[in-house]
Amino acid sequence: KITAYHEAGHAILFHVLPDMGPVHTISVIPTGMGAAGYTMPLPGEDEMFNSKKKMLQNIIVDFGGRVAEELIFGDVTTGASQDIKQATQMARAMVTQYGMSDKFGMMCLATVENQYLDNRAGLICGEETAAQIDQEVLSIINSSYDEAYRMLEENREVLDKISGYLYEHETITGKEFMKIFRELKGIPEPEEEEKKTFFEQAEDAKNALEQAKTEEHAKTEGQTEIKNQAEAETSRAAEDQNTVSLEKGSFIDQVVDDQTAAHEEHQK
Repeated sequence: KITAYHEAGHAILFHVLPDMGPVHTISVIPTGMGAAGYTMPLPGEDEMFNSKKKMLQNIIVDFGGRVAEELIFGDVTTGASQDIKQATQMARAMVTQYGMSDKFGMMCLATVENQYLDNRAGLICGEETAAQIDQEVLSIINSSYDEAYRMLEENREVLDKISGYLYEHETITGKEFMKIFRELKGIPEPEEEEKKTFFEQAEDAKNALEQAKTEEHAKTEGQTEIKNQAEAETSRAAEDQNTVSLEKGSFIDQVVDDQTAAHEEHQK
């Protein structure tokens, strides 16, 4: 039950935050890699860069599971350890590497020591500045945690419903999640066809490519057939011309022979 609420917390924040992808699957089935469950968003568009706004929203989503535990059970578990690690790493990178801190601005405070091994960044500042960095990172983490708490409180009914469904069925698809969310929020089902998933779009693209190849093949065959017909017509026209020429020659020969015979008869 704790895992169900934990994953439901992540899923709701994925959905309500504007720059996060829609949910594809939520499950409380252990992955075998130390995770008791997982929440999988749909793959978004490939992006070369990450914005400050989106990174902050990622940190908020990371705290969704821990917030749900505290909100529902009044206690927390070790299940959020990886979430906490990810959120802290992202917040620290924002401050020290990406110039996204109000306090330090565009100042570079860390460099990656070996990007081919652990991609770990080492600080290039004094102890006093390092302590201030810790305070700035903590500020980002605390404000993100507070925002996650506020959003899940506002969606408490959805949290209870999703976690209950997940506890009973173990896995929820994105469509099932959206159906429950809309029902509880009083949002009508869209009349038009819902946006297809990444995998459905990939299948459509594959079918379109195959259709294009088929049409191109048919077009090539059609052009070949037209060419063959044209060559056949040209050949028949040439044969007809030869036949006419032969018939014309035979007719002229016959006329000449007839005139010659008539002249000889007259002389006799």
